[in-house]
Formats: sequence, structure tokens, C-alpha cells
Amino acid sequence: MFIYLSKKIAIPNYTRLQCISWNKEQGWIACGGEDGLLKVLKLDVQAVKNSKVRGLAAPSNLSMNQTLEGHNGTVQVISWNEQHKKLTTSDQKGLIIVWMLYKGSWYEEMINNRNKSLVRDMQWNTDGQQICIIYEDGAVIVGSVDGSRIWGGDLKTQLCKVQWSPDSKTILFATLTGEVHIYDCQGTFVSKLSLKDAPGGAYNVVGLQWYNGANGYEEGDTYCLCIALDVGRIQLMRSEVDKDPVTLATDMSIVETRWNHNGSLLAVAGCQAGADKDINLVKFYNPRGVMVRQLKVPGKQLSSVSWEGGSLRVALAVDSFIYFANIRPDYKWGYYADTLVYTYLKPGVFDTCIVFWDTKNNVRWVKYMLNVISITAYGEHCVIASKSGTDKNKPQWTLTIFNAIGTPLDTRTIELEPKSVTLTDTCVIAANDSVVYCWQYNMSKRLLALGQVANKKSERLVHVDDTPSGAGEGTMDYRILDRRTHDTISCIKASERLLVLARQSGLLQLYTLPRFSLEQRHTTNITASKIAINCNATRISIINPDGILSFFDLYPRDGEPQPKFERKDVWDMRWADDNPDLLAMMEKTRMYVFKGLDPEEPILSSGYICEFSGLQIRSALLDEIVREPEQPSRDNIMDLEIKSLRDTRELLDKVGMHDAYQFIEDNSHPRLWRLLAESALEQLQLEMAERAFVRCQDYPGIQLVKRLHRLDNENKQAAEIAAYQGKYEAAERLYLDMDRRDLAVNLRVKLGDWFRVVQLLKSGGSAGNDVLYEKAWDSIGDYYFDRLKWSSAVSYYQQSQNIEKLLDCYYYLEDYDSLKSLIDQVPENSVLLEGIASKCASVGMCEEAVKALQKCNLVKEAVDCCVSLNQWDLAVKIAHENNITSVDDLLAKYAAHLLEKGKLLDAIELYRKANHFLDAAKLVFKLAEDSQDVPSHALRTKKLYVLGAMLVEEHSARSKDSSALDTLVMNISIEDTRLIEQAWRGAEAYHFLLLAQRQLYDGFTDAALRTAHALSDYEDILSTEMIYSVIALTATVARSFATCSKAFIKLESCEDEKAQEQYHDLAVEIFTKYQPRDSRSVKIECSNCEGHITDYSSTCSICDTKFPRCIVTGAPLIAFHFWQCDMCKHRALETDIVSHSTCPLCHTLIA
Repeated sequence: MFIYLSKKIAIPNYTRLQCISWNKEQGWIACGGEDGLLKVLKLDVQAVKNSKVRGLAAPSNLSMNQTLEGHNGTVQVISWNEQHKKLTTSDQKGLIIVWMLYKGSWYEEMINNRNKSLVRDMQWNTDGQQICIIYEDGAVIVGSVDGSRIWGGDLKTQLCKVQWSPDSKTILFATLTGEVHIYDCQGTFVSKLSLKDAPGGAYNVVGLQWYNGANGYEEGDTYCLCIALDVGRIQLMRSEVDKDPVTLATDMSIVETRWNHNGSLLAVAGCQAGADKDINLVKFYNPRGVMVRQLKVPGKQLSSVSWEGGSLRVALAVDSFIYFANIRPDYKWGYYADTLVYTYLKPGVFDTCIVFWDTKNNVRWVKYMLNVISITAYGEHCVIASKSGTDKNKPQWTLTIFNAIGTPLDTRTIELEPKSVTLTDTCVIAANDSVVYCWQYNMSKRLLALGQVANKKSERLVHVDDTPSGAGEGTMDYRILDRRTHDTISCIKASERLLVLARQSGLLQLYTLPRFSLEQRHTTNITASKIAINCNATRISIINPDGILSFFDLYPRDGEPQPKFERKDVWDMRWADDNPDLLAMMEKTRMYVFKGLDPEEPILSSGYICEFSGLQIRSALLDEIVREPEQPSRDNIMDLEIKSLRDTRELLDKVGMHDAYQFIEDNSHPRLWRLLAESALEQLQLEMAERAFVRCQDYPGIQLVKRLHRLDNENKQAAEIAAYQGKYEAAERLYLDMDRRDLAVNLRVKLGDWFRVVQLLKSGGSAGNDVLYEKAWDSIGDYYFDRLKWSSAVSYYQQSQNIEKLLDCYYYLEDYDSLKSLIDQVPENSVLLEGIASKCASVGMCEEAVKALQKCNLVKEAVDCCVSLNQWDLAVKIAHENNITSVDDLLAKYAAHLLEKGKLLDAIELYRKANHFLDAAKLVFKLAEDSQDVPSHALRTKKLYVLGAMLVEEHSARSKDSSALDTLVMNISIEDTRLIEQAWRGAEAYHFLLLAQRQLYDGFTDAALRTAHALSDYEDILSTEMIYSVIALTATVARSFATCSKAFIKLESCEDEKAQEQYHDLAVEIFTKYQPRDSRSVKIECSNCEGHITDYSSTCSICDTKFPRCIVTGAPLIAFHFWQCDMCKHRALETDIVSHSTCPLCHTLIA
């Protein structure tokens, strides 16, 4: 940062000031002093004609200068309530007055006089709702904004300072004995705050400042609490309980301390003893306690200091004067490739917000990064240095290269603190106090693009005391950081071939790049804080810590002395990119341009210089930009012309071409010759224009003049010149005035302004050129297409009949009906059909994709499309129609793959969709067999068997026609034949098993026994133990112990010995009580031989006639009248099926 005194206001009658306070929100300045003096001032920017003069450069006048009457004693305390626009003041007699603003003037609102003690301090809390007032005798009063008292107390000690915590939950009180006490917001004592390294003897607390974080923090864990002692000691803390504070000695008697608006700077005002007289000083420290600048203030006694709201100015109360000092902050910013990158802090966000603002197109990209240290820009890139490591014992920093839209291109993490960073097109160079780090990032980028590991030789560390020859010295050995030097590095600056390193002693070391060899050493008496190198690396400009600018020639001629040049109060500078003698620099609020050692007339400005080329300086009003960082305005980017360019324009406008030619000859520059050439073209002085183009080496301009010589009409020449100068409307008007609409159309075609082309063609009164119309519609469609306005592009593509682009538009609009209609519009075998098919397939439109592929004779691709979309039925159909046999092999491989992955259900669905119903049924039956191991899954097992049987039925239905049947008979295997014949057998077994158990639980024991007997026919499906367990159970309940005995005989023959023993014990228990006889024996007549059989038998023992079983009751069907299911072909008595709406076995709806 840089600071300088800018304004001085005298107080009438030489009344000595005691305090001053600047309202940060509204800008009022309140100052109090002896004899009850209390004034409220306000500085407003004066309107000027030149709109480019803004910010600190604009003149300011007092818009308010009101003396407030009410105090009789010396006003000692002033406190603003910015939220409620109130001013609170107190004098040495203890009188407190609250002032309010009414119709542009300040009036008394409330008065309080305790009449017992002196008011030492008053502080409003963060939200302005409460004020804490302390008296010297220890009395404390906390009141609300409306004047009511919240609480009060006596701390039994003399007080001098008070401060609220940012959250208003804690209050700090400083005593006259140098102690700081911590209380909560209700007045309850918490603890004493320990002062580290407190000096011995008597001292007072003169500064108790706690930044509230309202404008964000530079670092996540930063120091924000300041305790200052009058003896010159300051303690910085993160909070009131911080165990590791920072202490610093200011070497002066402190009067007051103040944080700036975002906590990044602490102003410490005081007096330093000198040899002859005391010196008033204001020292500025960063939150880590490092002094960044100091300001000497004239006068006898500096009594108070206060910041402006944006921290661009400070007000100082000295004797009977108010001094204002302007501050030029060290913003973290850079400018490159028309992009301004800058940082700002957001409240409540610990990350630093980085904005990449394309000033040409007014587009912003925002990034967030922790602990940003600096930004350096050059050419097409910028490098951002930030602190990345959290380990205090081994800190790390990161260097990240960004392009113009904020995309990180490459990064390095180093253990060297980058106190100074410079950038070229090939190297990033950083330095701490003693070591220089060089990274050839262009080499690393190429390696990264090739997917290779970065070459360690692209990085090196060199100690400042070493003498590298460029033969490979320097490695990434961080042990070099342990080497100290007595002459530290103050700053560095690099051009493409040269690195200038400045040391605290004034020694300059020159290194060649990229070899990094020490070329020369120069001795100066200047400690450089900032260096700039001219465009041919022959001269540098240096700014020292006091803001004094001087020049130094790097390669002076023999015996030639160094230039004697010195300017004071300089805070920014930049050499011209195209002239080694031109330098632009900022001195206070004026911009000077030097040609050699001679200055031009200054320009009022407070902008930071972005670039200097073509006799034009671009500067950025960063003060205004950072004030509203989320909405930067192009008005804050200013382009300023230097005097020679302004004079040339004036000569061309007012004097004449030949005088201007002589002036430019004396002040030759390509920009001036180009300006002369443009002026000569406007006057059709072609020879002068050609000479000027030759002098500025503008080959396209020379070619233009030759074309103009070939034209036979001055209007044509004027139109051609207007087009060359970018005045396309004027050029078109000239062509139309000549009735040469064709030339106007050709102009717009060259410009790519197809909208205007169409207008010109339509306004011509004829149909125009059909080819040109088609090209225009197509180009307009491309315009909307590139901007993702698909619906607008469609109408133009339809007019140009661009099917290919219509295809893309319909696809992006998800207009699949229109996409489908394109298939009929495209001729057969067109290459567009394949694109249509691809897009249809991508959204699952299989039939449309197949149609498009078949239209261009890509049958195999159509089959592949069906397979990829899992439409196997369609794939098989197409394959059979076109005699493609590979689809069955592909189907089998895919099914095997699914089975290998354990995706059995997916394989079933695959076979089903491909109409391979038998293969699907086999997998379903396998799934059912696996389900048999869990008896509780009997219902699920039945459903699986039913599903498999229905798949078999579907296969049979598809094979009804004779040709298909012949193919089936020829190719079907014995296993498949058995599967078809016994498709429903598994379903029958589990149906009767579930039916028997349901009947048993419902109390129909005889029916359950009849159904259980049916299970004995399914020993190939159900386990023997399951079958005869059910029969034994139902027989026992039905008291048919003979049947039960037979069942136990089967159970006792099972393979499990433990189960055999259990069944034996159970049989003994049953048959010791009951005789093995059936309690009932019902006979029915066989419908074939009229013999008698048991009512549960399904086969006649006389004629061997087999009777089907009723799927409703489980009983054998002897009668000839029955109902039969259309799906599973199973039967039931008509009287039994009446109460059912679906088939009990397959659950098909009954018609």
C-alpha cells in the first residue's frame, strides 16, 4: 500500500481537537475538542466535466459543516450508531448527548448527566441496539437505542476503555491499571484477559479494538482483537481466549488504534521521540503484526485517527487541524488478455472470492480459494499464490496458473513462501528472503498434455548468494531454505529473457532466462519495493518504500552516467509494450507519461495501470470495482491517450495533412502513422495513405490502397474505405445510393450478416438468387443453432431443407414425432438415414431406428440395434426374414453371459422377448426347483411352475401352423418334447400341496385327505418326506389310521437316520393308542367298467382307467360333465367352478 497527505481543514479559533470519528456508512465526520467544540462535516465529490475523473482523483468539497452546541467542556468521546444514524458524544464533565439527523441537520435527541464521574468510553454493539457507557470511577451502564436502561453496575475499579465482541455476547473492560476484564452481556464477570510480555511499570490501555467481521476476513483464522498500551506495545488476538497472541513493539507512544473496514489493516497513531523534536506517526500493520507502511504527520500533537468507510482515506486530528491522507491499497489483482482478475471478501465466507472479468464482453467467472497471497498477470495467463498447508511446522504454498476464463491450467505446491512473484510466457518465478524458485511452466504443460509426469528439471531452487552459470545448477532440494543471508531479497521482476532481483542493500542481480544464469551485478543505493522493466530490457524503473521513483540503465555505454531522475509519491508504474522510452506512472492522483526523462502534461486519475500500448493507457478504477465487486461496470475501465496521440488528432482535425505528417515524422510511432493513414483514406488522399501504411508496416492497408486505385468511382472507393474502417452501415448506404444492391449484399455476405442479406434480397423486388437464399437461411439457422435456440433454428433449416441440421434440432428439442417423419423425407441409401437411426436408437425408438437402417440396406446394423435395445423378438424376426443366423448364436452368448453373472431373471426376459419360450421356461423351472429347498416358499414355487408352463403354452401357440410345426418336429429334442408334455406337472404338484393344507386348516378333513392322496403321483417333484408327511397328517386328523400307517412306513424309510428315529417314535406314540384302521371307506362307481373304487383313487383298479382330478376340490372326476380351462386344460366340476372368477391352477380369467 501507499499513503500520502491529501487535504487539510482548519478548525476556527485554533481550537484544539481531542477526538475524531468517521461514519463508515453515511460518510459524516464528527470531531470534538476544547471549549465544547463539536462539528459534523461531510466530504462529497464535486461534479466535474471530465467523466473520467472519478474516485480519489475527483475534487471533494464540504457538503456539510455544522457546529453542534450543547457541550461546555472538552468533548472527549464520540461514537456513531451507523445502523440508526445516531451520534453519541460526551465531554469532560460527564454530559452525554445523543444527536439525531432531521431534515439534513443534527439535533439533540437525548441528554444524560450522571454528575459523578468522567465518561471514559462509549461503544455501540454490532447491530446498534445497545450502547455500553463506562465511567472512570467504575460505573457501567448498558442502554438500548431508544434510551432505556438495560442494566448497570459498579466494577469497583477505574475504567478507561470498553469494547463489544462481534456477536455482542461479551464485553471487554480495560482498567487504568492496565488490565482487561471479560464480562458477559449481562454484566457477569467471566475472567481476566492475560497480556503476554506486558512491560513493567505503569501503563494504560489506549486502544481496545475488535473487528466484527462485517466485511469478511482475509484468512479463516485471523487476528481481529487489538489491545494497545500507551508505552508502544500491542497484542493481537484471534479471540479473547487466544492462547497464542502476536505481540509487537511500535517504538512510539500510542494515542489510538483503529481497524479498517475489513480488518486487513490496523492504523496505530502515536508520537515517536526524535533527536530534536517528537514526530507524529501513523503506522499501518497487517493482522499478523507486520508493518506495511508509516506516515509522518506534521503538527505538535496527534490526538485521534479514523478510517473512511472504504478504507481509502484516514482522517487525523492534529492540533486544531484535520488532515486527510489518501491510501492506495495493494489490491490482489492483475490484467491480461482483456481480463481483469481481482479478489474481494464476502461476509461469513472464509474463502477469498476471485473474479475473472472479461472487460471486452462483460462476462464474469468466479472462483473461490483459501488464503490468497498475490495475483500476478502476464500475456495470456495469471498465477495466483496461496497458502495451502495447515501444518505450522511444515508450511506449504501453492502456485496456480489460470487462463483468461478462470480455468486452472497447472499448479505447483512448494515449501518456499512466495513473498514476491513474477511471471513470463514461459516461467513462474517466486522468491522469499533468500531463495528464488523458478518453474518453467510451459514445459510442464506440454508434458501434462501428453499424459506424462512433470519433469523435475523444469523446477529449480537457487540461493541468492550463489552464482549459477545456467549449466544445470539448482535442484528442488528444500534444505537450501535453511541457508540465511544478511542481505535479503526485496523484490523481483522478469521479462522474457531477463530476471532482475533487488536486495535490501540496493544490489541488483541480473539473471538470463530461461537458463537462469547470473549475468551481472549492479550496486545502487536504492531499496526497491517495486520494479518495472522496459520492453527491450535496457532500463528499469524502481520505486522505493517511500514512494520515490528512479531510473537505472542495465547496460549503460562506457562512461555514461546513470540517469538523474527522481519523482516522489509514486505508487504505480508501467512501461509501454512497444516503446522502450515511454513510461506511465501514478503520482498521488495524477498520471504522468514520460518520454525518456521528460514528462507530458499530467492527467487526473486514481486508476491502477493495466496496460500501455499503442500510445494508449488502460487503467482500472479498482476502488470503484471492489466497492461493488459482483457488478463491475465498464465505466470503471478507462482508456487514456498520451499527448502525442492527442496532438496528432488535433493536427489532423484543425491544421492539415502535411503538417500532421511532419509532426508524426518527428514523433514516429506505428499508431500515429495508422491514424494518419485512416485520415488520408477518409479524404481519399490515396498516396498519403499508402505512404503512412508503409511506415506502419500495415500490409492489409497497402493492399486496400491498391484495390482503391483500381476502382473507377469515388463512391465505390468511399464505400470500400468505410467497410475497411468498420463503418458497414455507411458502406451499405453508399452502395444502395449507387443502385448496386449486389455489392451491398456481397458486403453483408463477407461480414456474415445473413439477417441483413435476407432483408436486402427481399427488398430488391425480385425473387433473388435461390442458392443465396438457401445459404442465408442455412446460416441464420446456424446462428440460432450455435446459441442453443433449437426451435428458432428449425424454421430456417426447413426453408433451406437442411435435413442434417433438422435432425439435430429435433433431437435436442426431443421432438421425436418430427424426427420420425424425417425418415420418409430422406431418399433411400442416404447417409443421413444412419444418423437418424443412431439418434432414434439413443432414445429407445427401436422400430424407427430399424426402419431407417433397413431403408439404407443396413440389415445387420438393424439387428444389432434391436439386440442393443433388448428387442430380441424384432431382432429374430428381421434375422429370419433376411436369413441371418448369427442372431441365435448372439442370443445364446448373451444369455450365457447373464447366467454367468447370476442374472437369471434377465436371461429369462431375454429369451421371452426373443420368442425362445422353451429356453425361458427351462430357466423358470430351474428357478422353481431352486425354490423348493425352502418349504415356506411353496406358493412362490407354484407361481414359478405356472409361469414356466405358460411359457411352454406360448411356444405351442406360436407353433400351430403346419410349416412351423414341421420345423419344430425336425429340430426338437427328446428333452424338449418331455418338457412340453409335462409342462403343468410341477404346477399341479404344488397346487394340490397348497390345496390340501388349505382344506385341512379350513376343517374339511376328508377333502384334505383326498387331495393329499393326489401328491403320491408327484414323487418326481415333491420330496417323499413332504408328500407322506402331509398324507400322515391329514389321515390322522381324518382318523384314517390305516392310511396313516402306510404313510409312516414311507417316512421311516427316509435316508436321514435322526429323522427315521423321530418318525418311529411318533408312530409308536400314535399306534399304541389307535388301531391301524380307517374310520371311513367310501366307494364310488367307475364310469367306464361300473366297478367300485375308493373316493380318493384316480385310477380304476379293474379297467386301469385314469381319471383327472378336480383342481377345485382335489377329488377324481368320474362324471363326463365338467369345466376345462382354456389355458392349462385342467378340469373341475361345473358346480365347483361357479364360485371362481379365475382358474384355481393358472389363474387365467374365466370367460
